[in-house]
Amino acid sequence: MDKVKVGIIGTGNIGTDLLMKIRRSKVLKCEIFAGWNPDSKGIQLARRMGIATTSESIRYIQNNPGCCDIVFDATSAKSHLYHAPILKELGKFTLDMTPAHVGKFCVPVVNLSEALDQDNVNLVTCGGQATVPLAYAISRVAQVEYLEVVATIASKSAGKGTRDNIDEFTQTTKDALIEVGGIKRAKAIIVLNPAEPPITMRNTIYAIINNPDMGKIRQAVGEMEQEIRKYVPGYRVILGPVLENGRVTTSIEVTGSGDFLPQYAGNLDIITCAAVRIAEKYAMEKMGRME
Repeated sequence: MDKVKVGIIGTGNIGTDLLMKIRRSKVLKCEIFAGWNPDSKGIQLARRMGIATTSESIRYIQNNPGCCDIVFDATSAKSHLYHAPILKELGKFTLDMTPAHVGKFCVPVVNLSEALDQDNVNLVTCGGQATVPLAYAISRVAQVEYLEVVATIASKSAGKGTRDNIDEFTQTTKDALIEVGGIKRAKAIIVLNPAEPPITMRNTIYAIINNPDMGKIRQAVGEMEQEIRKYVPGYRVILGPVLENGRVTTSIEVTGSGDFLPQYAGNLDIITCAAVRIAEKYAMEKMGRME
């Protein structure tokens, strides 16, 4: 078995960027690129690349269950609530790119191994993938009483799916900061910045910590940054952590790889990088079992 077959539902920015990344994978192969609009830019690009496409969306997978073992759902939170039970019944390992939070949260650098025995894995949000690892790192070495995240992205990088899911974004990011990051109380805010030229994705973390040991916090954040860069090369800490007025602040920037989207769209790149990381690990374990 050379590669594990995957299907992508959703042919917008995230789905198309996933397609480009999967083309480079040594263990994944896209067998079907599925949406509703046969004339979408994503489907047109996939056709030019020789990838099988359909405008039947999830119905194609229902009618052709052998087409793939892994499914990436890059549609919307509302759509995934409909898709999830269908994919579960079909026995597909599902990676939910929306903030629907049907399945288990996964931030690869924190809890990848726990996600591989699930049938539905949620990628949280772009802000969650960027900030939960640092929240987790800080919470391991300090008593965090409250943590707030402000995710700022270029307006041009926020497609229809992102805009339709703003409420879900803030709630899901907050939930992941608590559930995966180990934070007691948290809040998430997203800002769509219309500046021209478009800004690169930036996330700032503000934490209230009792008697912070800044040496330990800086070391924890630095080590986590290096781990994330193994699968998100454009990820870097650009500020701190610093202590001011009883508050610890650190900021990160994510530059995209430019596979399909502009490099300023690091918000989309980080979530697709994380999803491919999970799928490749699952595929490697699956191939190992079949050898």
